[in-house]
Amino acid sequence: MRAEIYLRRGKEESLLRRHPWIFSGAIERVKSDGELREGEVVDVFTRSGDFIARGHYQIGSIAVRVLTFEQEEQIDQPWWNHRIAVAMDVRRALSLTDNEQTNCYRLVHGEGDSLPGLVIDIYGSTAVVQCHSVGMYLSRMAIAEALREAFGERLTAIYDKSSQTVPFKAGLNAVDGYLWGRAASKNNVVLENGEKFLVNWEEGQKTGFFLDQRRNRELVRHYAKGRTVLNTFCYTGGFSVYAASGGAVEVCSVDASERAVRLADENMRLNFGEEYPHQAVAADAVEYLKHIGDKYDLIILDPPAFAKHHKVLGNAMQGYKRINARALSQIKSGGILFTFSCSQAVSKELFRTTVFSAAAIAGRKVRILHQLTQPADHPINIYHPEGEYLKGLVLYVE
Repeated sequence: MRAEIYLRRGKEESLLRRHPWIFSGAIERVKSDGELREGEVVDVFTRSGDFIARGHYQIGSIAVRVLTFEQEEQIDQPWWNHRIAVAMDVRRALSLTDNEQTNCYRLVHGEGDSLPGLVIDIYGSTAVVQCHSVGMYLSRMAIAEALREAFGERLTAIYDKSSQTVPFKAGLNAVDGYLWGRAASKNNVVLENGEKFLVNWEEGQKTGFFLDQRRNRELVRHYAKGRTVLNTFCYTGGFSVYAASGGAVEVCSVDASERAVRLADENMRLNFGEEYPHQAVAADAVEYLKHIGDKYDLIILDPPAFAKHHKVLGNAMQGYKRINARALSQIKSGGILFTFSCSQAVSKELFRTTVFSAAAIAGRKVRILHQLTQPADHPINIYHPEGEYLKGLVLYVE
């Protein structure tokens, strides 16, 4: 018998609006033959006994991540095959699955693809799977089978990189490794909008590359011609490569990680050889911004998430205000600032207000040229607005 969860009176309202999370405080009672295990599939009912959803149970504030609102849908191999096929159809509609200029993209984006707790990125012929819930981790072989069904011979390897993303307290002892096949080497070259990047999904951050900035990197390329560019929190130099490709006269890449800076340097050499004027600096970007003077007329601020959750939101906003004020006060007249927040807890309105405060502190005239978000292969479920995590502004500074 599948475990059944019954909600408190009135707690089904968000589910009737198809929000894919059920919080622990909404649960009145659990009916199960034995101990309810984290990661198992459960059925959810209203207090009066009406079926409302089916999903993965987990321990924590989010108690159930909904997989389906349809009672007749069973979470079996055909179901996984269908969900992956639908995700692939979306990327096909975005012209990503057969693109000679871009062979890396996000195939599954959690709630945005009705697969909460799951991320899958495609790098050439390798799929990198990252599970953020116990239920998805326990389903990883079914997911791998669905990927092989969808891609056929176009896929040569499936790599599971969930050890750092599954809940630590679940005691899964997850170890990263290949679920099927194997890549030829650890360092693989992928294409994004014609630019080449070394990606190491076995040892790099996230799944190996930050795919969510693809469209925004294109915009940097558009504005870079003739400019001196500073790329802070550069990671492996994505924005740096695009800036150089767009005609920047000089690029400086800054990151606290020496390994990231080395990779940024390698990616610049991969695309432009040894002669391009690129400076790679291993330093704290927040400190580096204190003393940049007026050397730069295009600056990119793409920090890691300052606010993982609402409890630290106040401190996070002070951090965003500080780095933006430093950049705005020192950028050359006529300069362009690209500034981002990838914190899900920070709304578009709050981020914009914080940058407004930074501009006031800097005492500069500032125009908003663009308001940016994540690309279409990181879709937002219309019933789950929390999925809109990436916010960005492009500013013109007099």
